[in-house]
Amino acid sequence: MSISHYLSLSAILFCIGLYGVISRKNAVMVLLSIEIMLCSAGLNFAAFSAIHNPSGQIFALFIIVVGAAEVACGLAIFFLATRLSETIDLDKFNLLKG
Repeated sequence: MSISHYLSLSAILFCIGLYGVISRKNAVMVLLSIEIMLCSAGLNFAAFSAIHNPSGQIFALFIIVVGAAEVACGLAIFFLATRLSETIDLDKFNLLKG
């Protein structure tokens, strides 16, 4: 497979993630869509590192680590907010407004 196949797959994944972030009202689904967008960026780094420089694989590993930390912190915040406001609908989620 050539790099154009990887880049087109990455663009499709990023568009799916962006659509999920814009259209979803469920906070957990928004987190999942952000993860899809991070995976598409990692795929880009891995595809370019196969051709140019192997340091892109290190960036892809950092993207995986940041994604795992984002999910852990995000889910903890959403579970706490769900316990306090009894909803995960982002339109009704106004806990952090002063």
